[in-house]
Amino acid sequence: MGTWDGDVDLGFGALSGQAAGVKQGHGAPAGSLSQLSAHPSLPLPLSSCVPKPAAMVFRRFVEIGRVALINYGPEHGKLVVIVDVVDQNRALIDAPDMVRTQINFKRLSLTDITIPELPRTPSKKVLKKAYDDADVEGKWSNSAWGKKLAVRIKRASLNDFDRFKVMVARVKRSSIVRRELGKLRREKA
Repeated sequence: MGTWDGDVDLGFGALSGQAAGVKQGHGAPAGSLSQLSAHPSLPLPLSSCVPKPAAMVFRRFVEIGRVALINYGPEHGKLVVIVDVVDQNRALIDAPDMVRTQINFKRLSLTDITIPELPRTPSKKVLKKAYDDADVEGKWSNSAWGKKLAVRIKRASLNDFDRFKVMVARVKRSSIVRRELGKLRREKA
């Protein structure tokens, strides 16, 4: 294979100097960066191959003390804390009111809530104290995700008459909004 600028072998085969159709003495020396990057068989200039620093894509990482929501199985909808990582697929989870167990990462949805400086595999007493000190339940109920799930649970528990009352309230609200918008339009015109 041909070499380019001495020691570096780019694997271009016969793209050095005269074999690539570049005459010696005209412009840059044979096999230079400017000639190789301008060669029609190369799609991009070699200077564009330099990697650029990438922005962080993920914000939630599997870590000890990370609060997660179980998204599948008998404990569905329960908030738990990751207390240890078993392997690349499973974690050991615990919560103040459940038995410590292993679970697959696919069954967990990571939240933004963490319990800082939680030791690895803490006792139930230490976990409960850290859970309460970090106010996990309060943070969860104030988060948009927690509020959305609470509304979903509330709506699922409504009976037929409650759903009717919600529909009537929605109709009244839209009527009031429509009336006020009409007043604003008339004032503007």
